[in-house]
Amino acid sequence: MPLPATQPNVRVVTLKIDDLDLSAREDETLIEVCRENKIPIPSLCHLDGLSVWGGCRLCVVELEGQNRLLAACSTRVAEGMRVHTNTERLQRYRRTLIELLFAERNHICSVCVSNGHCELQWLAQKCGVDHVRVPYRQQPYPVDSSHEMFRLDHNRCVLCTRCVRVCDEIEGAHTWDVMGRGSDCRVITDLARPWGESDTCTSCGKCVQVCPTGALVKQGTSVGEMVKDQHFLPILARRRHAR
Repeated sequence: MPLPATQPNVRVVTLKIDDLDLSAREDETLIEVCRENKIPIPSLCHLDGLSVWGGCRLCVVELEGQNRLLAACSTRVAEGMRVHTNTERLQRYRRTLIELLFAERNHICSVCVSNGHCELQWLAQKCGVDHVRVPYRQQPYPVDSSHEMFRLDHNRCVLCTRCVRVCDEIEGAHTWDVMGRGSDCRVITDLARPWGESDTCTSCGKCVQVCPTGALVKQGTSVGEMVKDQHFLPILARRRHAR
């Protein structure tokens, strides 16, 4: 395949991902190279145009010579890498992670406004998760409906921090943050004030559009009606970076 376009002082390396011999810039991550070459890599926290967080761990891959699984979103390519993206070990690991996400909070798809348009639901189907083997926590979390346009349901949040990053890095409002530890961790607005009372929120809706589940939605949407559009993000990110 032809070599990718290079930038000054950026070296091109060769590597093998599954059965494909590929070339890539040394400043690229494994998830970028995989998606450029139509190699499916699941993820919930990663989104083109936002900084790397590496929290969901669904994008982990195997690197020959290492026993430790590596997050593809935060691992840079290197010369001679031999990477595996869909081994039996990785499939088991990803299924377990998805089951734990379903068990931790209320992700009952049949009554969710994002039913049919949810990234967690799609990944569960893709990874063959049709039941959960661990006990459900059954802990109710609050729902913030104080904003006139949008609603936050903590019961459906997977703590991907996309809302935090898009508000900080693209909109520049710095409205969202994360509070708490462990199972008590949740996203908040303006130091835990109700969303509708926020002094910093611009009501742009970017956080709603990048949310992978039904945690952030438009007010008034019913079951299966919340369709999200994330195509704006790479364009805005490039324009912001060019300034």
